[in-house]
Amino acid sequence: MNFPENLKYSSDHEWVKVDGNEAYIGISDFAQSELGEIVFVDITTEGEKVDKDAVFGSIEAVKTVSDLIMPVTGEVLEVNPKLDDQPELVNQDPYGEGWIIKVTIDDEAELSTLLTAADYKALIGK
Repeated sequence: MNFPENLKYSSDHEWVKVDGNEAYIGISDFAQSELGEIVFVDITTEGEKVDKDAVFGSIEAVKTVSDLIMPVTGEVLEVNPKLDDQPELVNQDPYGEGWIIKVTIDDEAELSTLLTAADYKALIGK
């Protein structure tokens, strides 16, 4: 399993890639493997400010639907347009082409509450 060192992770299995005052957010390799084959990503919060720990959408796999939890407070600037036709990108490339949303970061201090790759691996027992 892959856990890039340059990302931050939430205990809810989302990852954050910081780019200035913006960030890309997706789900971890561990989360996508636990969910199985992803068939639909539903994000209804584009253009909205979403608080840390609030639901920003859902992800549907063959056997289950799971909420997506915002790891940092911010406005949802963009939803990955490729996921409409290719939700399986989340399985195939969770840290690249399978990113889910792009957000502004309202409070950079919240980033310090997220986990490093080593901390996240310890959390999931890897």
